[in-house]
Amino acid sequence: MKKPILVVMAAGMGSRYGGLKQIDPVGKNGEIIMDFSIYDALKAGFSQVIFIIKEELLDDFKSVVGDRVSKYIPVEYVFQKLTDLPEGFTVPEGRVKPWGTGHAVLTAREKIDAPFVVINADDFYGGEAFKKIGEFLENTEADGDKAHWAMVGYHLKNTLTENGHVARGVCVEKDGVLDTVVERTRIEKREDGPAFTEDGGETWTALDPDAIVSMNLWGFTPDFVDELKKGFENFLKNTMPEKPLTAEYFLPFEVNDQIRAGHADVRVLRSADKWYGVTYKEDKPVVMQALADMMTDGTYPDPLWK
Repeated sequence: MKKPILVVMAAGMGSRYGGLKQIDPVGKNGEIIMDFSIYDALKAGFSQVIFIIKEELLDDFKSVVGDRVSKYIPVEYVFQKLTDLPEGFTVPEGRVKPWGTGHAVLTAREKIDAPFVVINADDFYGGEAFKKIGEFLENTEADGDKAHWAMVGYHLKNTLTENGHVARGVCVEKDGVLDTVVERTRIEKREDGPAFTEDGGETWTALDPDAIVSMNLWGFTPDFVDELKKGFENFLKNTMPEKPLTAEYFLPFEVNDQIRAGHADVRVLRSADKWYGVTYKEDKPVVMQALADMMTDGTYPDPLWK
């Protein structure tokens, strides 16, 4: 089995944050969040990094992170484009919104020839996550026609911010195997615990603080790319026409479909680490302090890339 590839989804803009947060320094020595994920993946034995970015950001990405980490691990770039569509489809008039995370991973289809892990560029996952999912992918094999994939799940309480609401995929599992991911688009940390709303805050439903949530850290075998191709075409035919300007093809949707069809199962690998991310500007000092503390206690070297 080939060593796993790290696929980093970095084409999105942080609208709530107010800028391109993926290349905003948070480490003591100017490191960005991606630096820590790549360091952890390299330490866990990953063989390569593929950045999914907007083409116009290539020079910025190379100067801020790519040229630096390429000294330690091979780096590739692919571009998520609105016009990257299957034959016979065109971009709806007036559409500017990207096609979603499923389409983002699909843009790397020509580069993926080994088991791969997908992450968000602006999330800090911790070393345990990469170690666990790397070991899983190196030791898994298809069982007949059924693929075996994995995700790293975090306790909800370890993923919330004090500064606003977040979207999380709440995992429903049985005996450590994922059944489905239920998307909750507005979860807040409230006085009596985390809760979500679906009506703009008029009513709230409590959530278990220890509920396992997806932070978009997935591990797949290469065959998943073929399922994304078919799934994206189905999306364009059946879902997109209802909301041509806003509909998105999300990675968890395809995972759910493959589980329902019996084509794959997904092992839930739990991490006790605290997730960190800069969803809002006010989150940045918290993340910076946490990473500085991890350098002080020896979790990471200081500077990261010695």
